[in-house]
Amino acid sequence: MVTSTFLVPRVESLSSSGIQSIPKEYIRPQEELTSIGNVFEEEKKNEGPQVPTIDLEGIESEDNVVREKCREELVKAAKEWGVMHLVNHGIPDDLIDRVKKAGQAFFDLPIEEKEKYANDQASGNVQGYGSKLANNASGQLEWEDYFFHLIFPEDKRDNSVWPKTPSDYTEVTSEYSRLLRSLATKVLSVLSTGLGLEEGRLEKEVGGLEELLLQMKINYYPKCPQPELALGVEAHTDISALTFILHNMVPGLQLFYEGKWITAKCVPNSIIMHIGDTVEILSNGKYKSILHRGLVNKEKVRISWAVFCEPPKEKIILKPLAETVTEAEPPLFPPRTFAQHIEHKLFRKTQDSLLPGKAG
Repeated sequence: MVTSTFLVPRVESLSSSGIQSIPKEYIRPQEELTSIGNVFEEEKKNEGPQVPTIDLEGIESEDNVVREKCREELVKAAKEWGVMHLVNHGIPDDLIDRVKKAGQAFFDLPIEEKEKYANDQASGNVQGYGSKLANNASGQLEWEDYFFHLIFPEDKRDNSVWPKTPSDYTEVTSEYSRLLRSLATKVLSVLSTGLGLEEGRLEKEVGGLEELLLQMKINYYPKCPQPELALGVEAHTDISALTFILHNMVPGLQLFYEGKWITAKCVPNSIIMHIGDTVEILSNGKYKSILHRGLVNKEKVRISWAVFCEPPKEKIILKPLAETVTEAEPPLFPPRTFAQHIEHKLFRKTQDSLLPGKAG
C-alpha cells in the first residue's frame, strides 16, 4: 500500500457533501461552456456522424474475403476517426463483468479505506488512488477521482499498490490484462498491414511483448450538481499507442469530429478503442489520434476503465516510419522519445493556457 504525505480533496467527497454549486476551480472557461450539453440528451441524437462499430469476429477468419473485409473496416475507422467500438473482440463478457464489479467494489469502499492506496504525485509516485492536481497555469480541475496502476507485463507490476479489496481484484485484472495484450497484438498487426508494412512491424516499433506497458486508469466520475459547468476529463488526445476502454454504460465520452463534439453511444459488450499519438506519429498522421473529453451528469456515477498501451519512455525514438514518408508526404512529426513527447505536450498545454482567451 502507498500513503500520501498530504490529503488531496476528493471529488467524491465534494459530490456527497450536498453542495449545490461547484467550486470555481472546476468551472470550465467561457468558450468551452457553450459546447457542454446534457449528456443523456446528447447520447440520444441519431443525426450526424456516429462513432463506428467494428465487428472483430472475422479478424483471423480462414475465409480471405471475410478476413480482409474486417481488416479494411478497422483500418478505415483508424484513418477516418481514430476511435471505434469493438464488438466480438474475443474477451469473454463474464470476465469484463468481473473486472467492472471489482473496480466498482473498490470505489464503493469508504474514502478513508481508499486513501490507504493514495498516490503521491509530488514525489513522482503516480500509481494508486488519486485526483487531478491543478498542474496547469489556469489552475483548472476535473470532476473525477481515479485509480492508476501498471497491469502488464507482470514482471513490471508493483503489487503493493493493487487493491486488496475486493479479494478477486488481482485475479480478474491480471486475466483481463493478458487477453487485452493479445488483442493489442491483433489490432497492431492489422494497422501494420494497413500501412503496407509487415504484420509485426508496429508492435516491434512500440516495444514488443517485453517493453509495451499496459497502464490501467479506473476513472470515477461522481454525480455533479452543475454538470453544464464542468468536465470529467478535459479535451485531450491520448499519448499511448492504443487505448482500450470499458465503462458502466453511462454516457460521457465525446469525440471532436469534423469540428463538432459527438457523443459516443453506449454499445453493449463493446470495448472502445482509441488510436493514440504514438501510432499517429509512426503512421505519419495516416491514423488519427482524436481529440476527446468526458462529460459528467447529475443523476448517475460514471466509471470507465481505460488501459493505455504505451511504449517505453526512453528506449525508442518515435518518428514517422520511413515507409510512410514520401516527397509528397514529408514527416509531420520530429523525432522524440516517448518521454520527450509527453514533455512537449505538457509544455504546449502550459503555453496555451497562458494565452489570453485560451483554455488550458
